[in-house]
Amino acid sequence: MFESLSGRLQSVFRKIAGYGRLSESNIAEAVREVRLALLEADVNYKVVKDFIEKVKEQAIGQETLRGVLPGQQLIKIVHEELVNLMGVSARELDLSSSPAVIMLVGLQGSGKTTTAAKLARRIKKKGRQPLLVPCDTKRAAALEQLVSLGRQLGEAVYEPGSDRDAVSIAARSVVFAEDHSLDTVILDTAGRLHIDEELMEELRAMKSRLSPREILLVADAMTGQDAVNIASAFDKALDITGAILTKLDGDTRGGAALSIKAVTGKPIKLVGIGEKIDDLELFHPDRMASRILGMGDVVTLVEKAQEAIDQEEAERLEQKMRKHGLDLEDYLNQLHSLRKMGSLESVLNMMPGLNQLKGVSLGEKELKRVEAMIQSMTPGERRNPHLLDGSRRKRVARGSGTSVQEINRLLKGFEQARKMMKRMGKFQKGMMKMGGSAWQS
Repeated sequence: MFESLSGRLQSVFRKIAGYGRLSESNIAEAVREVRLALLEADVNYKVVKDFIEKVKEQAIGQETLRGVLPGQQLIKIVHEELVNLMGVSARELDLSSSPAVIMLVGLQGSGKTTTAAKLARRIKKKGRQPLLVPCDTKRAAALEQLVSLGRQLGEAVYEPGSDRDAVSIAARSVVFAEDHSLDTVILDTAGRLHIDEELMEELRAMKSRLSPREILLVADAMTGQDAVNIASAFDKALDITGAILTKLDGDTRGGAALSIKAVTGKPIKLVGIGEKIDDLELFHPDRMASRILGMGDVVTLVEKAQEAIDQEEAERLEQKMRKHGLDLEDYLNQLHSLRKMGSLESVLNMMPGLNQLKGVSLGEKELKRVEAMIQSMTPGERRNPHLLDGSRRKRVARGSGTSVQEINRLLKGFEQARKMMKRMGKFQKGMMKMGGSAWQS
């Protein structure tokens, strides 16, 4: 996400890093480049103008701090303004009533139905009992799609029968939720290819009758400048409470994310970052600003790791590594854990300094080839890779549909990983001796 914008901004900061101090001339040059980068990323031009003025106002006249390079100082200013632009802090959903009604609104094709299912999954993890409700009576496949997604997830879906009045369906679903002890009602409303009065009247009637806790605009992050116009129109008609950005993992220039809050005053609450049902995240403006500026996002990475990696398994592996070292079976298990955290590319994007790697194969395809190679080995070979002589490597290559060269690269990379982990183990043991509680904290 934001790959183009991130690359342009980092190029600007590398250029200014060589200056001895921040002067009006080099600040003007830098902010001009930042302005072009934001406009190319489809950020609303009025938003860009205000943003640049604030950055320039803060940067001009500032003394360069001792030990801090000018580029670093400018990055700090831009980072702070990006955070302010996108909403300062994360905003959780308001689920204070029972049942809490959430209306998802937006144009056709923005991803409302899939987002409804992802939202149900996210809410379920927090201990609530959601009900998915198909209120799109115009699109023939909308009901079938939501029912299918609900069944896959094991979530409750309200089926309206012959009723084709969206407001009536929504009202009856709330009664159904109350009768069945379901505490969150998620309304998948109708969309259009463009905004029209008939759609807005239906949504206004639904809002008036149900008084939802949240009215969330589902917007495609790839829409660019139009996302601002769409958000403004829905906000004017419905007074939305926030937005969910979808397809943030795609080839998007990111302008929608940087513009919606500034134009509507309503926060981005959640973002869709992939096709998997768990790929819906709380939107953290500070973490997103760090990703855009190539500073990584270690906090989100740790949170994902905590969700994906079984704590008992991690402790078992740590003890085994200290006694016997890592083997290829452990390596395979760690690959499975890594895949639970999302794509390898998304994981690297959260690691400071690694998000701009070029020419590295990061796809699911490459991970599957590694898995195929390890799975083609015998249990004894996985536990003791030194058994893999020339003839055995040929057999593994044939069995996995790869080449001996690829097997060699895998084993070389594995050996490097094992040595690195052994060094880390010794380092951790030394730190524990020096002051264990500090290291653990």
